[in-house]
Amino acid sequence: MTRSLAWLCLAPLVAAGANAPASNPYGDDGRWFADQRDGSYRNPVLIGDYSDPDVIRVGDDYYLTASSFTDVPGLPILHSRDLVNWTLIGHALSRVLPEDHYRVPRRGGGVWAPAIRYRKNRFLIYYPDPDRGIFLVTADDPRGPWSAPVPVDATPGIIDPAPFWDEDGQGWLAYAYAKSRAGKANIIALKRLNADGTATQGEEQVIINGDTMPPVGTSLGNRPWQTTEGPKLYKRNGYYYVFAPSGSVKGGWQGVFRSQSITGPYEGRNVMDQGGTAINGPHQGAWVSTAAGEDWFLHFQDRDSYGRIVHLQPMRWAKDWPVIGADPDGDGRGEPVLRHRKPRLPKQDRAAPAADDEFAGPISLAWQFGSNPAVDWMAVKDGQLRLKSVTGSQDHYENGAILSQKLPALEFTATALLRFAPLRVGERAGLSVHGMNFAWIGVEQGAEGMRVVQVAKVDALPGVPMAVANGPRVPSGRLWLRIHASPVTIGVPPPAFSPYWPSMLKETHMNVMFSYSLDGTDFTPLGAPFQTRPGRWVGTQIGLFAQASSGTPAAVATTVGHADFDWFRISR
Repeated sequence: MTRSLAWLCLAPLVAAGANAPASNPYGDDGRWFADQRDGSYRNPVLIGDYSDPDVIRVGDDYYLTASSFTDVPGLPILHSRDLVNWTLIGHALSRVLPEDHYRVPRRGGGVWAPAIRYRKNRFLIYYPDPDRGIFLVTADDPRGPWSAPVPVDATPGIIDPAPFWDEDGQGWLAYAYAKSRAGKANIIALKRLNADGTATQGEEQVIINGDTMPPVGTSLGNRPWQTTEGPKLYKRNGYYYVFAPSGSVKGGWQGVFRSQSITGPYEGRNVMDQGGTAINGPHQGAWVSTAAGEDWFLHFQDRDSYGRIVHLQPMRWAKDWPVIGADPDGDGRGEPVLRHRKPRLPKQDRAAPAADDEFAGPISLAWQFGSNPAVDWMAVKDGQLRLKSVTGSQDHYENGAILSQKLPALEFTATALLRFAPLRVGERAGLSVHGMNFAWIGVEQGAEGMRVVQVAKVDALPGVPMAVANGPRVPSGRLWLRIHASPVTIGVPPPAFSPYWPSMLKETHMNVMFSYSLDGTDFTPLGAPFQTRPGRWVGTQIGLFAQASSGTPAAVATTVGHADFDWFRISR
């Protein structure tokens, strides 16, 4: 079967799985579920923005971590027993270091692509801060507590650590470079690790240089290796394998390099690209094997406002090369699957990361601040979430005090019940949608009392004025707030390089409608429809907030009001 015919055969599954709103025939829960309850799953297995996923198996359990950038807590830990149904069980990083530096949201910085390993009965996560080097945190239990970060290598600009221990016990650390910090990229380098894996030793060895590798075959012809990064280092049948994506995040492919010596020389090939599917840029991920010997690969796909969502691909070996995804023409180069049988693993209840929160106890693990929070920003009291009116930027992308979470589905409704108690004019609170642009609906305290407002900064450029739509007065401060989000595809100019994948000429964002209710039953739309944009390396987020006016003097910042939220719920 040719690739074009394969695409025609898969087209109905695209409509049902990859591009359609997340309808759920099993109840009113508005989250995306991958498990189809018929022995199959649909991609993505994680609709949330879990960028640069890495996965390990420990016994019958699978653990996944991902980039968290400046979101706090960071380094999410997800658990599954079947690689399809995932739950969020904790975070490995309570604050981003240096703590003072990350008290404001340093968008695009912080915690980049991590690697999780299990060695000598202990969990290890190596993570990079591109401005500071590689760090290590450890734990006996993946749910925590996790140790404080230990610096492993302070070389500026190194990213994407991949720890590996050979049969002789020698540890190694493979990594890539961020050109924005190091001035170089498109290479994979290697250093030895000391005995306990807490520091690199000796000189760096460049083992893969994309600039000198011969062009590789792709669905659109031969292309040079570009932006080779995100290595994962493994060993099988006497070969060392470096799994490393190349060719750009949105329009690239999954490369694999192999050698019979860990230091090379390595030969490389493209083992999966977009092919005839709608899944652009199958990018950085991890190979994992089941106890029964099945091989699977988890990777991300950049979906613009929806972030970097996670796909699960079947994987097999042919002549000591991996083939990832479907290979309809048998050329050894796979393409992503949209629907597939589940791994042959013990049955697991259908699951997805939590989104709802009744605030009856500790807040859900789904919530994160965009920077290291102050101790008084948030409290849970009497079954309510209390957010202090924090002084800061009125631009939600530049304000780390927005309590946020990842998107739960392609199409969803988010509703919250707010009780606002401001003390000063200019305080506001509500429900936010934010990336590089942002919009919110809520209540603002004016000179004549509280009023419903909907605010939007449509353009991401600095200094662009905000559009404000005013609603009625709200003397009690109690208000039900709602957003409804659905996907929208827009055309964009071709990327700078050529050739390119056709799907790169489109971006997926959200069309968001805002409404409010004074009684919890009848909702009234307010403001114009809003079209989202992603953040830097991350997707759009939804959140709750309480803010004081940006001009509130520090001397009176402790005498500001607060917002209480009774609950936050996701529905269809």
